[in-house]
Amino acid sequence: MSRPPLHIVQPDEKPELAATPETVAQRVRRLQAEARNLARDHIGALVSTIADAQRVAVEIADGGEAYPAGVRDLARRFAEDCEARANTLEALNART
Repeated sequence: MSRPPLHIVQPDEKPELAATPETVAQRVRRLQAEARNLARDHIGALVSTIADAQRVAVEIADGGEAYPAGVRDLARRFAEDCEARANTLEALNART
């Protein structure tokens, strides 16, 4: 796809204006769509962070005697909960 060459606009030249300006309703719809997209991205970041926390929890749960038994058990349960919560978030996010 070729683009027209760039040129300097002289002070007496008027750049082409948009054919029709965006209405308030169109702007609201556009901004709402942008907000929904940003929210989806933010939820994706949360799911990614939960996955990171789950990996650390699994490492601790499988860490053997270096970690106290209560910590290993709690980390194991936390990892299971992380997986369920992340799956729920992904499912809810996919609906939008």
